[in-house]
Amino acid sequence: MINRRHFITTVAIGTASAAALAACGTGSSTTAGETGSAEKPVTINYTWWGNDDRATRTRKAIELFESKNPDIKVNGNFTDFAGYWQKRATEAAGGGLPDVMQWDLSYLRDYGQRNQLLDLSTVKINTDAFDKTLLPSGQIRGKTYGIPTSTNAFAVYYDPAKLASLGIAEPDGSWNYEEFNKFLSEVGAKGNGALFGGTDYTGVWWMFNVWLRQNNIEAFTEDGKLGFSKDDLKKWWNLSAKLRGTPALISEERATQLAPKSPFGSNVTATEVTWDNFMAGYLADSGAKELKLVPVPSDDKDNLGLFLKPSMLMVASAKTKYKDAAARFIDFMVNDPEVGQIFKTSRGVPASQTQRDGTTFEGTDKLVVDYEKSIEKYLKDAPEPPIVGFGTLEASFKRVSSDINYGKVTVDGAVDAWFKEAEDLIKQNA
Repeated sequence: MINRRHFITTVAIGTASAAALAACGTGSSTTAGETGSAEKPVTINYTWWGNDDRATRTRKAIELFESKNPDIKVNGNFTDFAGYWQKRATEAAGGGLPDVMQWDLSYLRDYGQRNQLLDLSTVKINTDAFDKTLLPSGQIRGKTYGIPTSTNAFAVYYDPAKLASLGIAEPDGSWNYEEFNKFLSEVGAKGNGALFGGTDYTGVWWMFNVWLRQNNIEAFTEDGKLGFSKDDLKKWWNLSAKLRGTPALISEERATQLAPKSPFGSNVTATEVTWDNFMAGYLADSGAKELKLVPVPSDDKDNLGLFLKPSMLMVASAKTKYKDAAARFIDFMVNDPEVGQIFKTSRGVPASQTQRDGTTFEGTDKLVVDYEKSIEKYLKDAPEPPIVGFGTLEASFKRVSSDINYGKVTVDGAVDAWFKEAEDLIKQNA
């Protein structure tokens, strides 16, 4: 478990493209192990996920790196989050992952334990400016597979202007689940079909994880089994049962029609329960003048179940021909102060103190940092890399929850279906 109680940070989703399949982990035509020069630089491939804003920022960071490291050229590509992991799976099966990759904690154990990622402790990356309790988030069985770029925490977003237009007071975040549900219902009732309270928060795995922690239940056991029961999951999915099919929650059909934008970013819901790093993206999508963050609901006012999670990590392919170049690029992306200025909190509050100190936080960025400070006393240990196959479990959690909202399955049926998938997957990876 990783203690980050005094480690202030935030996250952002990076950006990525699907164009790098043919250029994975092979570098340039220079022979393996050869160092480059300004006249003949080595080429490493870097891929990330995210939106166009992240792509613009990332390309600026790449240009800055290349200007300071003329002996290395970085071939960058990006795609959306879902397509990103499909592409990595295809590449891994073919033995050709890109040299350097943006990574998510959910998939670290899958690829690390299969020896597809480089042990970064074998190359030169400066971690002196990192909180030592954060680094284990990228470690598995004594090896370092990922270096955190930043971290994030769960929160409830809301648009103060929308609430004011409905005559609803702004929340302060000191609410239990019953009070939160009443708030969503009030927004929906006054929204007259144009504005819903929010999306079904029980369909989000990480919010379920927060709720488990509020009830002192671990999501997974040390031996890689489920740490919660079917009854626990039934209680969770039933928390919003009375709201489904009412204006309190946007329907699954309507939310699907709005994709790829979120209902909150589309100005169709007044709230969203998610990671605090999405602030810049929501502002860009919605055009709102201001958005605010408050803590998630909890039935125990002294235990909000909150923690800081690495928003993303930097990893390298175990088969890269250019380990030193990959390491220099990773070190630059996580430590260089100018990179922090480029990303601000769009990638999260930097994990490195050096990068954090070199970054000024104003306006929207300061809102995210201030939220992290406001919940500091509630933060508890964050989980180490999840079990093998977790990405599949998270996706199936969302899918089965969606079936509940579509009316295709009862809560009891959904619980049985998800548990069967989960237990089968755990057996396969045992």
